[in-house]
Amino acid sequence: MYDIILRGLEPMRIASAASAFPKHYYSQKFLLERLQDYWGDQLKNPLLLARLHHNVTVDGRYLAIPTEQYLDIKSWGQANDIWIKVAQELGEQALCVALHNAGLNPQDLGALLFTTVTGIASPSIDALLINRMGLPAYIRRTPIFGLGCVAGAAGIARAADYVRAYPSQAAALVSVELCSLTLQREDLSVANLISSGLFADGSAAVIVTGADFESAGSEISGPKILATRSVFYPDTEQMMGWNISEKGFRIVLSTEVPDLIRQNLGRDVDAFLADNGYRRSDLQSWVLHTGGPKVLEACATALGLHNGQLDASWDCLRKVGNLSSASVLVVLEDVIKHRRPEPGAIGLLAAMGPGFCSELLLLQW
Repeated sequence: MYDIILRGLEPMRIASAASAFPKHYYSQKFLLERLQDYWGDQLKNPLLLARLHHNVTVDGRYLAIPTEQYLDIKSWGQANDIWIKVAQELGEQALCVALHNAGLNPQDLGALLFTTVTGIASPSIDALLINRMGLPAYIRRTPIFGLGCVAGAAGIARAADYVRAYPSQAAALVSVELCSLTLQREDLSVANLISSGLFADGSAAVIVTGADFESAGSEISGPKILATRSVFYPDTEQMMGWNISEKGFRIVLSTEVPDLIRQNLGRDVDAFLADNGYRRSDLQSWVLHTGGPKVLEACATALGLHNGQLDASWDCLRKVGNLSSASVLVVLEDVIKHRRPEPGAIGLLAAMGPGFCSELLLLQW
């Protein structure tokens, strides 16, 4: 095992989490109607689309641009240009709020990690944010692409890796996912129809501080990161991801994902906890990626959670849909603000995604 485990040392902390969304919010009913118009006669069974949208239990979603402007997108290049523009705006907003909530300023950052799976840019968005926000010229930056839904948890773990090596510094993770810009008009597969009702747009940022970090602002009071673990499941790459062509990103989403979660997640969480001296019954807080209804139900079954422990994840899914890598960060923000456990409580932050893989973080509040 190559876990980060801290024994007898003051560990890293999650100093803050903040989200940012586009200004265009639409009800699920409205979006269903627009998508029925969007596909028109290509959609042979409109009732199937309506049923799939109902089953994802999403009330409404934010979109990068107004709905009528999606009809004007004729190429992947056009969609990606919009992605670059909006990603900078939302990334800046989320990072500014996260820094403010932590009592920090941009010059306090030693590292900037950026994650996405819905667009590409070179220079990457983290470089563009340095220019927009006046971040330190010596900041270490790490763009991450391809981890998908697991990247929010993985990004926090990698930020923790950084401040473990540089304990007097702070690192920021920024996630921007604009899933609506990946929608494929020619793809009428069930996977694409589901994703058209499930995935949405948004951004989130998290600040992680080292054990020796000293802030001139407010005291850092977020949860400690006690340990992290990455788990890769061999030969499961067909479960989730993108098929990428000249038309952009085409969703790969296997119906077997919930079964994979039920078969592996409970065992892996128990092993992770045992290696750190805990049992599942010791956990009082759960911060899980939203996935979708079947994914959350599979997580609940695998972990034996049936008494409202995943309410934060369900509420995030209902309010804003699945934000891919940003989802678990938005859930974390909600727990910090509105569902904060008692001091000393032990919790787990977790996500799963393409690979197929899982990322686990042991927290102490």
